[in-house]
Amino acid sequence: MFHSTRAKTAVGAALAVALLTAGCGGSDDSSSDAADYDPDAPVTLSVGLFGTFDFDNAGLYDEYMELHPNVTIEQNNVAQSAAYYKSLQTRLAAGSGLDDVQGLEIGFVADVVQNHADAFVDFAAEDNADELEGDFYDWKWGQASTDDGKVIGLGTDAGPQAMCFRKDLFAAAGLPTDRAQLGEMWGTWDQYLDVARQYKTATNAAFVDSPASIFSSSVYQGETAYNDEDGNPIPEESDGVESAWGYASQAAEEGLTANLSQFGDEWNAAFSNGAFATIACPAWMLGYINSQMGDEGAGLWDVAPLPGSSESASNWGGSWLGVPSSGENVEAAKDLVEWLTAPEQQIKMFTEAAHFPSSPEAAEDPAVVNATNPYFSDAPTGQIFGESAANIQRTPIGPYDTQIQEAFTTALTDIASNGTSPDDAFQDAIKASEQAIGG
Repeated sequence: MFHSTRAKTAVGAALAVALLTAGCGGSDDSSSDAADYDPDAPVTLSVGLFGTFDFDNAGLYDEYMELHPNVTIEQNNVAQSAAYYKSLQTRLAAGSGLDDVQGLEIGFVADVVQNHADAFVDFAAEDNADELEGDFYDWKWGQASTDDGKVIGLGTDAGPQAMCFRKDLFAAAGLPTDRAQLGEMWGTWDQYLDVARQYKTATNAAFVDSPASIFSSSVYQGETAYNDEDGNPIPEESDGVESAWGYASQAAEEGLTANLSQFGDEWNAAFSNGAFATIACPAWMLGYINSQMGDEGAGLWDVAPLPGSSESASNWGGSWLGVPSSGENVEAAKDLVEWLTAPEQQIKMFTEAAHFPSSPEAAEDPAVVNATNPYFSDAPTGQIFGESAANIQRTPIGPYDTQIQEAFTTALTDIASNGTSPDDAFQDAIKASEQAIGG
């Protein structure tokens, strides 16, 4: 299984985060609400989500309602994240129509932090804030934090990255197939490109699915990606962009990629037809590959560490649960969110639905650490993704990250498809980024 909201967000987030509106305040009656709160009173809590969070499929709603017989949970789910967030922004602007709990995805959490923080409960102001903060990786807690220390949501899953590879294609090219050996061979992105060149020499075929696979997974390994510490876009000055562009543009210029558009029809078909041998894999991508190849792909794939991840790892995906501060059931909703995102439940979400935890306590639990994936040649995925998650640095994110990344990946496609020079393509990406953010 995979968290389908990640795939849908990759396609739809560019529309979602473009729909920026002015920040709207929410009334803060938390003290009076808390004083009047009766935890045993009957209450129906609405949970607004998108894609597939899998709380229902993992049985967590039923478990919570058994523990709290007075609570009824109703989930309102929208398939596409872009449509979900457009609706959420409309309701935030109107100050009405919000669910008791709202899901917030990595593609638009920065907009909420910058423009709508007052509309959500501040979990950093809770009496148990220190305990809550300790439940999450520093970078996960930080991504939902405002400059003045408010925290607008608690983390659900995370997307630490590794490198998935086709063992059969590697063997045919005369390359090693041992995951540990490969992890050493491509300890850096420069070494990864060397392996790619060996593969191309042996097979005259593409090594990686797209330049975007290299760029988007390496850009967040820098001190900065698309923004400075204050959330201001700085793609032209970013060390992460500079290094990621260097690796990805080399791969594009040398024909090391299949130059496929991620999540497009040809890309989906390419998993089965062997059009590429490696792909950067966030934890949820394993389920996506399984869904594309089915039983015929079992044992063909394996998982190794992402280049450079021993020093600085990379994250793609992940969500939070926020509680609108103007809701009628704020206290009950906070209780539900804290329970759903607690380490114990994150462990269940991993074992039942393959969502990797955003909690280090959960990630270090034996049920996660010792997990292997039979479909991926019994790869120790719990260990690999756990080590990646522990090495993720908090890179500043902003509301325009999706648009900026799209500008750069489009420019990389121009190098691979049209022979555009890397220098000219980089300037094209900068111009497109400036247009996207209104500069």
